[in-house]
Amino acid sequence: MEEALYGPGGFFLRPEGPAGHFRTSVHASPLFAGAVARLLVRTARELGGDGDEDGDEVAFVDVGAGRGELLAGVLAAVPEGLRVRAYGVERAARPAGLDPRIVWTDRVPEGLRGLLFANEWLDNVPVEIAEVDEAGAVRYVEVAADGRERLGAVVAGADAAWLERWWPLGEPGERAEIGRPRDEAWAAAVGSLSAGTAVAVDYAHLRAARPPFGTLAAFREGREVAPVPDGSRDLTAHVALDACAAAVGGEGTAGAGAGTDTGAGTGTGTDTGAGSRTRIVTQREALRDLGVSGGRPPLALASADPAGYVRALAVAGEAAELTAPGGLGDFLWLVQHVGAPARY
Repeated sequence: MEEALYGPGGFFLRPEGPAGHFRTSVHASPLFAGAVARLLVRTARELGGDGDEDGDEVAFVDVGAGRGELLAGVLAAVPEGLRVRAYGVERAARPAGLDPRIVWTDRVPEGLRGLLFANEWLDNVPVEIAEVDEAGAVRYVEVAADGRERLGAVVAGADAAWLERWWPLGEPGERAEIGRPRDEAWAAAVGSLSAGTAVAVDYAHLRAARPPFGTLAAFREGREVAPVPDGSRDLTAHVALDACAAAVGGEGTAGAGAGTDTGAGTGTGTDTGAGSRTRIVTQREALRDLGVSGGRPPLALASADPAGYVRALAVAGEAAELTAPGGLGDFLWLVQHVGAPARY
């Protein structure tokens, strides 16, 4: 998975970028970038404008930045007067024509105050796959370049401990993606902030409802294809997001829409320790809290301002796509506050 996604000729280093193969919330509507911009404003207010030596500057770090689409949208949407230092974290080379205000880097910068946002990043952090054999032993799944699989060594050590805690396997044929590398990647990303908010958005699952046969999938040119690790396609697997939350300092939730406080969505707050407060909510909840509702405009507007009604209807349609159950609205948002208390 590492070689196929990020090695020489790997999928995420291809010139067309991820947008040439699949559509994320960022590409679906500028409303998504607008919502993230509002979250950045909230974060800046929470930090109180007493950050670095420049006073009112706030950092925006886009992890897994693709070709900078979200960065450009957020910079266009933030209000005049808010000073933003923007960072795109991506293994691919800096895109041509990118806003010169954006710092492009292959690693998360350290010690910043602001908002770290990772949209569909963790699902592409490579993981091992485990499967239960006929004798009940949990073994690694090995794969050839053409996609053929076989069972390998018995899972042991830290990987076995992760499975026991987060994704216990029982019956022959059951599979799991071992999310320990994602936990470590997320903990390192959140740990890079000296204060602020970190958000991971992904298709995900929680311990109470793990998929029995895993979620490994692949996509190319807008279609789902066989998960062959040949560099021509995206290889992805849903994220055990509660495990990522716990890696930062506390177990994140009892279920989507209920858990510890993030300020995105509703609920009561619980201090999880390790300098953070945590919650997991659906994208539908998170975006509604950030002003994206998908409600239709009033019919009275159609007669009073027909052109305005058509524009409002188009915006409502885009908002509905971003928040739709069974689609983008089912993404989970893991939100963790670092350093400063979360009030919103």
